[in-house]
Amino acid sequence: MKIIGRNLRQGFVKVVPSSDDDLWHLYNIVYTGDEVYAYSSRAVKTDSEYSRPKSAERVSAFMGVAVESVAWDKFLGKLRVHGTIIQAPDVMPTGAHHTLNIALNQPVTIVKKQWPKHLLDRLFQAKKTEKTMIIIAIDDEGFAIAETKQYGVDVKVEDRMKLPGKHEADKRVATTKEYFKCAVSSLRQLWAPNHNPIVIVGVGFVKGDFSAFLADEAKDMAKTVVDVKSVNNGGVSGIYEALRSGVLLKTAKQLRIVDETEVMEEVMKRLGKSEGTITYGLEAVENAVAMGAVEKLVVADTVLREADAEQRLHLEKLMRDAEQRRGTITVVSTEHEAGEKLIALTGIAALLRFPLNGVY
Repeated sequence: MKIIGRNLRQGFVKVVPSSDDDLWHLYNIVYTGDEVYAYSSRAVKTDSEYSRPKSAERVSAFMGVAVESVAWDKFLGKLRVHGTIIQAPDVMPTGAHHTLNIALNQPVTIVKKQWPKHLLDRLFQAKKTEKTMIIIAIDDEGFAIAETKQYGVDVKVEDRMKLPGKHEADKRVATTKEYFKCAVSSLRQLWAPNHNPIVIVGVGFVKGDFSAFLADEAKDMAKTVVDVKSVNNGGVSGIYEALRSGVLLKTAKQLRIVDETEVMEEVMKRLGKSEGTITYGLEAVENAVAMGAVEKLVVADTVLREADAEQRLHLEKLMRDAEQRRGTITVVSTEHEAGEKLIALTGIAALLRFPLNGVY
């Protein structure tokens, strides 16, 4: 994300999204009631001597809308900001509804009455270029390949295959070779554009055998393998297990999804042990913040994004109060498993410095 203009006194920030992650960040930054400005096009009816009466002509122009809703399409790589037109050329009807389709590398200006600290932090975090990591989870029943994103993991390939048993040694060797070739081919398609680091996880000896096969058959890719780790599951389940168990922390300390997963694992661990240094639910968290007990406030992104204006102001005040009392804030994406766990706990929780009677 490039920040190309900013004036918080006037309430605006101008940015250029350069990745799918950036569009996801904007999806969580633009709220109902904000103003958003970008170049867009709209069909406009004309009635001049050079055109057919009342014919529609598509006109491109710099436009602004008062935001009513925001939608993110991660598959098409677009952010749709819908609202009423507040700025446009005279040929366009002010007050009419319009949707700005924000695409990659397109400048967009966001105007807010107030920029909360957690949103500014999010913008500056998005400025940092984060190296995508490719994870392949493989066992003798299939493999899955995913890319890490700041909003979660994007599973790109999943292939099921049952290898012959060890009693069919010759058949197993031949089938395994073809299986590994298939996995390497799929891996190369994702790896080739940017030569991203690769992590291999899996069950038993298969992951090691695949790593050795990769070193023999695809030396260029093998050089970018940063770790080989054991997990109890293959496929997509193995990828999530690797994230959840922390085996990727060594190679992905800066990845947002790993940080969020680690926080939620600590939440779940304390809940499982019935420790007094954990609480969840808005009322209980508010009490803990008021008493200066909150070490880390954990909020699901949907709780903020889907709140109405009054609820959001209340939540943002709670976050400011927590920070003023030396607490930190983690906003967790609901696009991956950690966020789903937080939603099951009402979408807001807090790790406490000390236990509070009657809070948990």
